[in-house]
Amino acid sequence: MNETTPLRKDSFPPLKKLVRTRDERMVAGVCGGLAKYAGIDPVLVRLGMVALVIFGGAGLLLYLAGWIIIPEEGA
Repeated sequence: MNETTPLRKDSFPPLKKLVRTRDERMVAGVCGGLAKYAGIDPVLVRLGMVALVIFGGAGLLLYLAGWIIIPEEGA
């Protein structure tokens, strides 16, 4: 493309949106939403969150912050 060719809206990939999932939910859907956004298995995110809880307690604070900040899917 040169500088005079306008960009088409359909030439960009769709934007991913971080949301708390309903189908991958165990408590509030935070780990499922993060996993869907990153394209990884939700079990890996949950294990990482548990490790953060056990080794310092930061996982609980991060989960609560995600529950408050990340919007629910479909909202």
